[in-house]
Amino acid sequence: MTGTGAGTGAGTGTSRPTGREERSAEGAALLVVGDVITDVVARHRGPLAGGTDTAASIRTVPGGAGANVACWAAHRGAAEVRLLGRVGADAAAWHERELAVHGVCPQLVVDPRAPTGTVICLVDRDASAERTFLTDSGASLRLEPADWSDALLDGVARLHLSGYLLFSERSRALVKVALKAARAHGVPVSLDPASAGFLTELGVERFLALVEGVDVLLPSRDEACLLTGLADAADAAAELSLRVPLVVAKQGREGALVARSGKVCARVPAVPATPRDTTGAGDAFTGTFLGALLAGAGPEEAAAEGCRAGARAVERVGGRPPLPG
Repeated sequence: MTGTGAGTGAGTGTSRPTGREERSAEGAALLVVGDVITDVVARHRGPLAGGTDTAASIRTVPGGAGANVACWAAHRGAAEVRLLGRVGADAAAWHERELAVHGVCPQLVVDPRAPTGTVICLVDRDASAERTFLTDSGASLRLEPADWSDALLDGVARLHLSGYLLFSERSRALVKVALKAARAHGVPVSLDPASAGFLTELGVERFLALVEGVDVLLPSRDEACLLTGLADAADAAAELSLRVPLVVAKQGREGALVARSGKVCARVPAVPATPRDTTGAGDAFTGTFLGALLAGAGPEEAAAEGCRAGARAVERVGGRPPLPG
């Protein structure tokens, strides 16, 4: 593994939650384990023209759900954010630099066989700025138990797992090891399901079995409904909270839902925004939410901060926050 970078200044909070799934630890670290990806963002207007050219604005930017979450948590002011991920030699140095400049301490395993994962993000520049992903996971889903060390949890107050790790046998094995270690160290664990499409392939029951022991689940509206078979997002969030102590369902322009013990306990409104690219909006929410929890905020307050971050994210191209300064 290689690693460089330092955390940004610690944030502050106003409320002091209780319970393992909400343990506050100002000044303590967040460890994110997940995907580090190269995003090629192609912004076009209207339908793609089959068999010929479609004009587009194209940029190559650093991405990956796990990496984006880590950057937004550091942007929120988490004292130290660490990221364990796997990349190819082709882009390892670039991704290290991009993470470090955002205040993240990268612990990147360089894969000797696979290239860095790449995602083609097709973004319609019409009003919704909706995106479609073409995904080559590359090295990112080749994380394995040998890449894990319990020393990664030293000084860590929270562990966050990208749901993309559940979509390959090797990285699923890593998730199992990381969850076991976190429970042994009393570290609460959060997870973002990551992709409704991949969830369908994995299977709902298999997913729910794999995330047993997770303290915070952060699904999108579509993921929450898929995982429960319920059409209403609030009903789905409430149902999931019977399995996971705290569920925070992200709903885009409809804000977020906070649920626990089978009930929705808060409905957090969205913040108006003019979208340019919705890539990474959920990651912005998740990273900011976790950073706020670390600073002492309660779930509702943290979700409100997450909604504000999501609104800022959709007005930018790519999934990362603005650079410090």
